[in-house]
Amino acid sequence: MERTRAPGTSVATGGTAGTSVTASSRTGRGPLSLRVSLARTAGFAVVYAVALMAGRLTVIDDSCVSLVWPAAGVAVVWFCAQRYAGTRWVDACALFLIALAGNVVTGVTVPGSVGLALANLVQTLLFGWLLGRWRPTLWGAGGSARLSAPRDLAYLLGVTAVASAAGAALGLATMWLTGTPASWLIAADWMGRQVTSIFVLGSTGLWFGPAVSGFRARYGTPAGWCRAVDQAVRAVPAWKAVEYLAVAFCSAAAYLFGFVFDHGLPLAFPLVAVTVWAAVRLRTSFLVGHHLIFGCAALLFTLYGEGPMASIADPRARVMVAQLYVVLIAAVGLALALGRDERTALVTELTAQKEEQTRHAALMSAVIDSMADGLSLVDADGKVLLRNPAGVRLLGPAGTMCDIQTRARNLDGSPVAARMLPPARALAGEKVEPVDLLFTEQDGHDGRILRVSATPLPASDGARNAVVLFHDVTTERRHRDQLATFAGVVAHDLQSPLTTVEGWSEAAADALDAEQPAIGIARDGINRVTRAAVRMRGLINDLLAYTSARDADLDLTRVELTAMVTDIGAGRADAAAAAGLPVPQVALGRLHPVNGDAGAIRQLLENLIGNAIKYTAPGVTPHVRVTSTQTRDVVQVTVADNGIGIPAGQHEAIFDSFHRAHQGAGYAGNGLGLAICHRVVTRHGGTIVATDNPGGGTRFTFTLPASDPPATPVNAAGLPLTPPAPVEVARLSAHPALAAVAHARA
Repeated sequence: MERTRAPGTSVATGGTAGTSVTASSRTGRGPLSLRVSLARTAGFAVVYAVALMAGRLTVIDDSCVSLVWPAAGVAVVWFCAQRYAGTRWVDACALFLIALAGNVVTGVTVPGSVGLALANLVQTLLFGWLLGRWRPTLWGAGGSARLSAPRDLAYLLGVTAVASAAGAALGLATMWLTGTPASWLIAADWMGRQVTSIFVLGSTGLWFGPAVSGFRARYGTPAGWCRAVDQAVRAVPAWKAVEYLAVAFCSAAAYLFGFVFDHGLPLAFPLVAVTVWAAVRLRTSFLVGHHLIFGCAALLFTLYGEGPMASIADPRARVMVAQLYVVLIAAVGLALALGRDERTALVTELTAQKEEQTRHAALMSAVIDSMADGLSLVDADGKVLLRNPAGVRLLGPAGTMCDIQTRARNLDGSPVAARMLPPARALAGEKVEPVDLLFTEQDGHDGRILRVSATPLPASDGARNAVVLFHDVTTERRHRDQLATFAGVVAHDLQSPLTTVEGWSEAAADALDAEQPAIGIARDGINRVTRAAVRMRGLINDLLAYTSARDADLDLTRVELTAMVTDIGAGRADAAAAAGLPVPQVALGRLHPVNGDAGAIRQLLENLIGNAIKYTAPGVTPHVRVTSTQTRDVVQVTVADNGIGIPAGQHEAIFDSFHRAHQGAGYAGNGLGLAICHRVVTRHGGTIVATDNPGGGTRFTFTLPASDPPATPVNAAGLPLTPPAPVEVARLSAHPALAAVAHARA
């Protein structure tokens, strides 16, 4: 069987009984099996049949119109409860057939019974459709909420009136077609009984429906419900329980007095007092049950000729007035109770929001007070509304923006115009990026260098405030200036002896023009000195540029690693030959060009190759192999050696500042070389790792951005589709001529 599906529901279909249908999560109902749905249909059908027969018993003459019609209210509750049931078509058929049979049994002609049954079905379906359109959040209308506000009650009354009018129109048309007498009094009576039944029983069903639908999820079993009721009753204060009993007793006494014992005074207005009492003081559930019980009692008393409405001679008019009285009592009571509930809910929500705002404000205050940077809030008039403790420590107590203007200077000492102050610019709507300003002390002496930023902040009244942040960079600037000064002094002091070495080496080379072996050796030595001086000057210049711009953007350019490694290797070979040490052999594979800062990359390779040569066992000729591979836009460079290796467990720690892996082994160093390598690589967006070389020694692998796209096509994984041709390896010896030949072969 295919089940119908409402919007927003998830449906599991199947062909056997017991297959579950998951209703919309908005209804608050869990999975409803076909067997349960049919059982509920049968139960509502029995109740509807009893209510219909009870209504038919109130027909007082040959007309087919009853004085009261509880079946209308039962029908709307039935269809609200079964709104998303897979057997709703069975419900519609059952209602129609029961109404048809009930009317036929009680003496209505078959055509008239068909029309009246159709009128009841249309009225019920129209009520459900209008309620779903106007109040879709209510239980039975597509949601799971109870009546919660007077506007819900107004919509319920409107839906009831429209549906009752449609039912009355069809019913009166049936009477006219079948020749049954009809009049305006019959029409009014029809409307009155339908509105009373639907409103009283419908409001009761809409109130208790969510609890009944969620009974299993909330209580599990009837025993669980009994325990929950017992706990709720025990939680009621004694004085409140006494008030509940008092309302019940006074209501019973008032209705007995007004409808039974007092035959001479047709006064019903005192009965409103107990309804108002219950609506203002007690739970809405109690009030709903109160007006249902005592409303039915008022109708029964009136039907039997008792009460203040019994003095009306016409039975229809008498019962119609009684039904209007019941609707009035129910509407007044529910309006008061729902208004009270809505007000209580709003007060609770406002209280929760106020507490949340208080906690949020306390948290924000704690965060602002714990900030190491100064913070100020400046209003449109330049007055400092707020300044945190760090701001007070930096600038003093909160004042006005004029206080900042009198103390702020540019770093060159010139004053800052008022309109150029960060707070003033922010108040003008500009977001001010961090700018360094010199703030003097109150006595006029130089104070601190503060990095100031400001952001405009709209206020609730339409004005504009400014949030100003102050960060103390005095120590940082002092250290940077000292470092720059130190680097400049070192560079200046080294430039002079280098100039002397270069000048005298050039002069000696010009003077040695004889062709004797000793002179040739001297000329070779002078050439070595000259090359060393040139390399030292380049290294000093690179170090000076790298040190002074260590926090600035990198000067990215195309760097040819082959030429750079060749030059570094030649320099290391010359240095070893001059010192009488084994001449290191530096082997070059294919080295791809990279995109980076030339000075920083030279420093990186100098440190790695220098470490590879230095950390070699005594008497062993250092062998260093430098190769690279390119994967898409990344070049991976490997520097492998045959040195003494890295102790186990220190392959990551060697990149820390001042870490020395071979302390006490007689190798000089300060532990900064590899830390500088790590910093250079990370600033270029790459990574560097150290591993053991399978042939002995260490292998350093780092990545840098590629300068050129790969010449060989690569697959999705970045691997070459065709392996490149092997590249001959150049070995750099100590002699310049051999180095030149090897470089040419590479």
